[in-house]
Amino acid sequence: MPTKALNRGMRLSFIIVALFITSTVNAVTDAQEAPTIFGDVIIGPQFSPDPLTVRGMSGGSISGSQVAGRSETATGPCTGFVDETPDHTLALTSKFDYLKLQVQSPEDTTMIIKGPGGTWCNDDFDGKNSGIIGEWLPGTYQIWIGSYEQGKYLPYTLQITTEVK
Repeated sequence: MPTKALNRGMRLSFIIVALFITSTVNAVTDAQEAPTIFGDVIIGPQFSPDPLTVRGMSGGSISGSQVAGRSETATGPCTGFVDETPDHTLALTSKFDYLKLQVQSPEDTTMIIKGPGGTWCNDDFDGKNSGIIGEWLPGTYQIWIGSYEQGKYLPYTLQITTEVK
């Protein structure tokens, strides 16, 4: 079985277990809808809800610098390990003067984004978690969320917002 399919299968198995636990807890605590897992997102100006969240499992077997094609960008180093395929695709229907993507995870994460205008990496945006803010051109962006240890998969939530905080 190809490594890519095996890694994705392992990540999805972890997510199914996490979803079962999360859905049981959510059913008891509140009736909110859970964020999409490994979701692809299309947004335009004044999207709703803002912030928008998607979930996944970070990590993989390929070095971040290999996926990014460099060891560092203006937004940070291209570190950690990711899957060959991106975790999310973000399609922007128009230009955003300000957009923030930020990861929330119980452990340290990394991020790689490839899209119109280039490649951006980050490992410590707010404490131990990764994130990138700035001006974004319309188009499609590929997003990888990585872990520092090869083959270690961590649950995360990726928040996409226009809110300045």
